[in-house]
Amino acid sequence: MAITSRRDFLVRVGQGMFVAGVGYGTAIDLGLSPVYGGEEAPKSLTFGRLDGLVGMMHETPADKMLPKVVALLSSGTALKDLVAAAGLANAKAFGGEDYIGFHTLMALGPAYSMSQLMPSDRAALPVLKVLYRNSSRIQANGGAKAEVLRPVEGASHGSSAEKLRDRIHQRDTAGAEQSLASLVQSSPEAAYDALMQTVEEAPEVHRIVLAHRAWDMLDLVGREHALTMLRQSVRYCVKSQEWTAKNYNESRELLPKLLDQHKLLARKALGNRQVDDAWVDKMSQTIFTGTPAQAADAVAAALAEGVDPQAVGEAIALATNQLVLRDPGRAKQEGDNKAPGTVHGDSIGVHACDSAHAWRSIAKVSYLRNTCASLILAGYQAAKDRTQRGGNFLEWKPRPYQEHLEKIKAKDTAGLLAELDGAVRTNDQAQAAAVTHRYGELGFDARKLFDVLLRYATSEDGALHAEKFYRTTSDEFATARPVFKWRHAVALARVTASEHGRKAPGYEDACKLLKVQA
Repeated sequence: MAITSRRDFLVRVGQGMFVAGVGYGTAIDLGLSPVYGGEEAPKSLTFGRLDGLVGMMHETPADKMLPKVVALLSSGTALKDLVAAAGLANAKAFGGEDYIGFHTLMALGPAYSMSQLMPSDRAALPVLKVLYRNSSRIQANGGAKAEVLRPVEGASHGSSAEKLRDRIHQRDTAGAEQSLASLVQSSPEAAYDALMQTVEEAPEVHRIVLAHRAWDMLDLVGREHALTMLRQSVRYCVKSQEWTAKNYNESRELLPKLLDQHKLLARKALGNRQVDDAWVDKMSQTIFTGTPAQAADAVAAALAEGVDPQAVGEAIALATNQLVLRDPGRAKQEGDNKAPGTVHGDSIGVHACDSAHAWRSIAKVSYLRNTCASLILAGYQAAKDRTQRGGNFLEWKPRPYQEHLEKIKAKDTAGLLAELDGAVRTNDQAQAAAVTHRYGELGFDARKLFDVLLRYATSEDGALHAEKFYRTTSDEFATARPVFKWRHAVALARVTASEHGRKAPGYEDACKLLKVQA
């Protein structure tokens, strides 16, 4: 037996007592490394003032999480800090490598934005719903003992987008994270721009939305945690590298060709040429009806002609919106919460809209090259979603249908909102779409209608997509031209009616804890 000094012995005894009191995960988050079997526990990421909350997220079972969180809120802990801690705990636990895990990460920011729109007594509900999901998944995967992200050992000096991409291609996770760490030291923006040059090699919904939502979370967790957030995209790209190389050759070859052909990288800045509604509508139809290559070329040409990127992005969003409005729904049962005829969850339209929204958001925070690349690939992906994922979308008609408009009886705000609520509760997608269209046509207060849909985006499971799609459509509605706004609201109403009746786990418990009606 190794000889141990009295001081070392007492230190180890003290460590053991402390670990027993606070729990293993919290102890290592606080910088302790308890020894078991003669080996030190692996180093763990720490997060400053949020350490305690992150540790709690790792250690607490889902059925005990909500009471703890509500107690913290009652004692003055900010809801924003709880969301930030959950995001860091999620990243630490999954590293962008778990399907339910990264979907939960993507929902945290939208859930927090939803909370800001709700009455004060119900404001925490959207967040509590996602925290329950987060805790359930962390515990199912082994909690603190199974965390994926550990501290990055060393950072590559003189890293670049090319070196980062090469290491991802080589499936060198440690090397890629070292390159990313070096880039983050320069600035989070530089790191994100470099990372996107690899992310964009595969315009695939999860790859793109994860990159967007991870960056978006910096507003909550703080820029000092940029490396933790962005490492998730690095690991997602590494894990999917083989599949990406096999399935996305066309877009990888097409993007540099279009950037060169339209001389977009030779520009010092993109234009701000304003276009009318007819131009936006025509461009959206070009993207919607074209092949992926044709759609990408149309976007590149518009940018080369100096059209405002915001107008180009709006046309792309309108093209993907058509996929929701025209989709006949699932042909067969897909899991417990995706019945025939439903369009919520990972449907063609919801995925396409979320992707387009993510691309547009990435374009707004990127340098010129990636702004162009993001919009070109957004157009490409919109067309590919229509052609690759199946269906006669060009023959199917968009909702609302005339026969459903004729069924509407109400002509005032209260009456129309009551009809909308009834349509949602009976899963009548077509009628929910028609009522929403009529409400907008009559010029009534949009906030009141969105509040009805917000209630259900909070209460229903949504097959992991309710929060994201609510945020996507709300954002698109807010920035769209008046003539197009209500198409996004109609899409949200249809998806809301589709997902109703499948309550989110933890929602009713959260209502009881907050003492509000479920």
